[in-house]
Order: sequence, then C-alpha cells, then structure tokens
Amino acid sequence: MTVIHQIDGWVVKIKMSHYLTPQQHGDFRAFMNELGIPYQPDIRIRMALWSLETGQSPLSVMRRYQVAVVSHGQPNQEEIEAFRTQFVKGLGYCPETLG
Repeated sequence: MTVIHQIDGWVVKIKMSHYLTPQQHGDFRAFMNELGIPYQPDIRIRMALWSLETGQSPLSVMRRYQVAVVSHGQPNQEEIEAFRTQFVKGLGYCPETLG
C-alpha cells in the first residue's frame, strides 16, 4: 500500500498479495468508491509510484517528484497519523482533506 498526500486529497494505491475473486474484487471496488473517487494520477504521481515500486526510498522519491509519501509498504496507520499530526501542527489548522 502506498499513501501520498496532496493538497486536494489522498492518493492510495493498494496492491493485493493474492488475486481476488470476482465477487471480492467488486466488493472491494464498491468499498473504495464509497471512500473516495477513482483517480488517474498525473505523470508526476505515476512516476513517483513507479519509483517506489522499483525500490527507491520514499525520501528520494519525495525529493525528486515533490510529493508527500506518507506511507509505503505494509499499511501503517501510525505513520499516517504521525504525518497528519505534524502537518496540522505546521499549518496551525486542520485542512478538510486531513479531517
């Protein structure tokens, strides 16, 4: 799972460890559509995601593509919460996308 924060929302890429049945796939898609909208990332985000997939470190990807890689690899809610806390602290308020 990869989580990238952008000013207008979150980009979440999920790669399953095994194939889903057609029923599971449909259920998962429906669930994800309830949480947000399907997104076709621009070239910068696609390149950042590809770089992470090929083993580049999140820090180097953030520097190269100017994106906020919040989490990459096994899902880690603590990393996401820590990012949220630091981001809000730095801004002095909580934007809608982090609420």
